[in-house]
Amino acid sequence: MENKKEAFDYEALKKKTLEQFRSGKDLFSKGGAFAPLLKDFLEAALQAELDEHLDQEDPQQNNRKNGYNTKLLKTGAGSIELDTPRDRNSDFSPEIVKKRETILANSLESKIIGMYGLGMSFRDISAHIKDMYDTDISAGTLSAITDKVIPLVKEWQVRPLEDTYCIVWLDGMHYKVKQEGRVQSRCVYNILGITTEGRKEILGMYVSESEGANFWLSVLTDLQNRGVKDILIACIDNLKGFAEAISTVFVNTEVQSCIVHQIRNSLKYVASKDQKVFMADLKPVYQAINIAEAQEKLEGLSEKWNKKYPVVIESWRRNWEKLTTYFKYPAAIRKLVYTTNTIEGYHRQIRKITKTKGAFTSDMALLKLMYLATKNIEKKWTMPLANWSITVSQLSIIFGDRLKLNL
Repeated sequence: MENKKEAFDYEALKKKTLEQFRSGKDLFSKGGAFAPLLKDFLEAALQAELDEHLDQEDPQQNNRKNGYNTKLLKTGAGSIELDTPRDRNSDFSPEIVKKRETILANSLESKIIGMYGLGMSFRDISAHIKDMYDTDISAGTLSAITDKVIPLVKEWQVRPLEDTYCIVWLDGMHYKVKQEGRVQSRCVYNILGITTEGRKEILGMYVSESEGANFWLSVLTDLQNRGVKDILIACIDNLKGFAEAISTVFVNTEVQSCIVHQIRNSLKYVASKDQKVFMADLKPVYQAINIAEAQEKLEGLSEKWNKKYPVVIESWRRNWEKLTTYFKYPAAIRKLVYTTNTIEGYHRQIRKITKTKGAFTSDMALLKLMYLATKNIEKKWTMPLANWSITVSQLSIIFGDRLKLNL
C-alpha cells in the first residue's frame, strides 16, 4: 500500500473547522473537518501496535508486516474505512481497534441499548443511527449489541437483597414467546418490595407457563437464598398456591389478597343489569371500619344476593381471611395493602415499552427488555413513599422486633 498523503493545509483546515463549528455540524462526522484526522490517528496507532508486536517477537519466528486489510468501522460520528495492518503469522491482535470489532465507540453502543430500553424496534434504531451518524447497522449487529445486557440481567437476578421488606406485591404480566417455531404464552411474575426506608425495589422477575404452589415455593426460596429473612405483608392477586407456599418459607408473613381483583372477578358473574345495585351493596363490606362491621355487611350481602349469585358470595366467603387482613392495620397501611395498585402502576410503565413487540424470540429477549425498562423506571424511585415516617412507625408497633429501624 502506498503511503501518499496530501500536503497538510493548516489554513484550509482552520477555515473549514470554523465554518462547521459555527453551523453546528459534527466535526468528526462524514464530511467533517476532523474526520480525516480520526482515520489517520487510528491507522497510525494500529501501525505502532504492530511495530511493537513485531519488536517483542522471537526473530526466529520470521514474522513481518504483510500488507493491509480494509474494514468499515462504525463510530459515534459516522463510518470510517480503515486500513488495518497485517502480519505474516496472523498472530497480531490490536487493542485500539480489535479484530472483528466493527463498532468503535462504547458511547454508540450505550445509545443503542438506551434506545432499545425505551421500546424502539431494531428498524427504528437503525434508521435513527443512520440519520444521526450516517452509519448503517444491521439488525444482527443491533441484536448482538443488546445481548451484551444479558450478563447484567443474570447478575441482577442473583444479586443480594435486604433481610427485611415491609410490604411486597406479587403480580404477573402475560406475553407471547416463540419457542421451537411455535408461539407460546408466558407469564412474568414481578415482585416489588418496600424497604424499611420506604423505597420501592423490584426484587425479581420470574418466567413461568403456569402458577402453582411448586412454582411459588421456588420463587420464595430464591428470595430467601438471596438474603431475605422476613416479609411483613405480602399483597397478591389471589395467586393460586401462593398462600400455601409462603407459609412454608416465610411463616410469619401476613397475606392480603387484592380487593379490586376480587371485585372484578365477582362482577364477571353478575348480570350487567344488577351490577350497579350489587356494587352499592358490596361497597360497605370492604369499606367497613373494622372486621366485625365487614362481616355483618357480608351477611347482609349474602341474604340479598346468595340465591341469585351463589358463586360470587361463596368466593367472598372462601377468600375472606386473605381479603380482610388489612382490617388489622391503621388507615395509612390499609391504603397501601388492600390493592395491588402499586405494582400495577409499575406494570403500566412496562407495557408502554413492550406493547409494540409482538412475540419475543425467547424468554431472555423478554427479560432483557423488561430489565432495561425497569432500570429506567427505578431512576425515579429515589424518595420514600409519601408519609412513610408515619407508616413505618405504625408497622414497628404492629410487628415489634421483626422490624428493626435505624434510628
